[in-house]
Amino acid sequence: MSKLVRITITLPKDLLDAADTRARRLDRSRSWVVAESLRQLVSGIAGVVREPAVAYGAREVAEARRFHAASDLRLSPAERLRRAEELGRLGRTAQRRARRQQVIAFDSYEDYYEWKKARLVGA
Repeated sequence: MSKLVRITITLPKDLLDAADTRARRLDRSRSWVVAESLRQLVSGIAGVVREPAVAYGAREVAEARRFHAASDLRLSPAERLRRAEELGRLGRTAQRRARRQQVIAFDSYEDYYEWKKARLVGA
């Protein structure tokens, strides 16, 4: 993977706005949109330019997962099982305690009546 380098560029505001809109639509960063545009431009001129093998931030996540896996593997099988059972108990306890309050508002009594009727049919 090639090293990432920070640069500063000046763009017309409408072009930057268009890049930001595209980034939001693709659920990507502004940097990714600009880099992808440059890749397409350069690939037409100088051949193929490839996306880095690791997505932005994925390296850190992979390192954290490896660290946790290595620390878990240092435990005995009995200790791993005990911790898994404890985690399961904690999860079930948290689910029981976490009762949600729901507030529902209606514009009219007719809306409430339709909602109530639908709930009774579904029950």
